Amino acid sequence: MNDPTPVDTYETLYMRLQEVVAQLETGELALAETLKLYEQGTLLAAECQRLLDNAELRIVQLQAGEGQGKDAETRK
Repeated sequence: MNDPTPVDTYETLYMRLQEVVAQLETGELALAETLKLYEQGTLLAAECQRLLDNAELRIVQLQAGEGQGKDAETRK
């Protein structure tokens, strides 16, 4: 079986983050459980942001590479 791709990982993490937020929004949790879920949520949000930042960087790098390739072709 293949390793999960960053997109699969992002989708999984984001879905888990949505579940955590939904649980927190019920307002029916004990303080200790609320704190635990809040901590999980902040970690999930940070990891989602890291994956998005990496994806954006990759897109910028690919676009820069495409531009360099086009410049080389026009110089021929």
